[in-house]
Amino acid sequence: MKLEKAKRHQVKLRIGMSGPSGYGKTYSALLLAFGITNDWNKIALIDTENNSASLYSHLGEFNVLSLSEPYTPERYIEAIKICENAAIEVVIIDSISHEWSGKGGCLEIHEQLGGRFNDWAKITPRHNAFIDAIIQSKTHIITTSRRKVDYSLDQDSTGKTKVMKLGTKEIQREGYEYELTVNFEFLNDKHLVAASKDRTGLFVGKPEFIINSSTGKKLKDWCNQGISLDTLKLQIENCTTEEELKTIYNNNSQFSKELYPLIVAKKDALSALTAQVVPTDNIISNQNTQLHGNNLTTKH
Repeated sequence: MKLEKAKRHQVKLRIGMSGPSGYGKTYSALLLAFGITNDWNKIALIDTENNSASLYSHLGEFNVLSLSEPYTPERYIEAIKICENAAIEVVIIDSISHEWSGKGGCLEIHEQLGGRFNDWAKITPRHNAFIDAIIQSKTHIITTSRRKVDYSLDQDSTGKTKVMKLGTKEIQREGYEYELTVNFEFLNDKHLVAASKDRTGLFVGKPEFIINSSTGKKLKDWCNQGISLDTLKLQIENCTTEEELKTIYNNNSQFSKELYPLIVAKKDALSALTAQVVPTDNIISNQNTQLHGNNLTTKH
């Protein structure tokens, strides 16, 4: 363990969008993605909503990966990896609710195993692997999730019975929001959103608004501040001592997974270079030792 000064690193965005069906999550996610990358060809949408992405093909030539049932965590992970391998910059997962409550999702798997509390020990690691695939992805990721609205019949102050809205609940395992950079909650079918979680400081406490491509641009500018992984890679290439490599690794723990193999390779290269350069004094000493060993001394 080591104390180090806090500093900003360039990061990949993890953005959540949640709201009831028909509130504009898919459309808004596409506009946000375009604002981040400014290139429709670098956007991929993993579509679990019965090919709903085709409704927005007029926006641009973005890529679509149709994901049908069973909606197991492993199939979501596979879809994310396909997008990464295709050099996609922004991945939209529309939606992640199916991984939890859809056909073949975690809740159904739990029921098939018997529905016992102990059965979660088999399901939780699979779900966590899905969350890790999102968190550790080398792309920007936008996820959408459905929200279920609950109502009740209550009496108001006048004694009249009215339908009261109790609130909304996201259809995904509790706690997912904590992993996000920003989580936008859709407030109505007019596409108005508010940030229920915001690590950027760009939206918290601000009035509700409609997401567009400029929202993505703001987020991209924010995440580009600080030290980038590409900059660190260049620094490693220019290192001339193992101590310099150690300093870079220790001071940038956020990128430890990406930096470790580069550090090891550079360290090996420095070691090989050092082994090739033998000091002149050592060469002379070795030659004299060999001559004396063969009794070929020079008479003076």
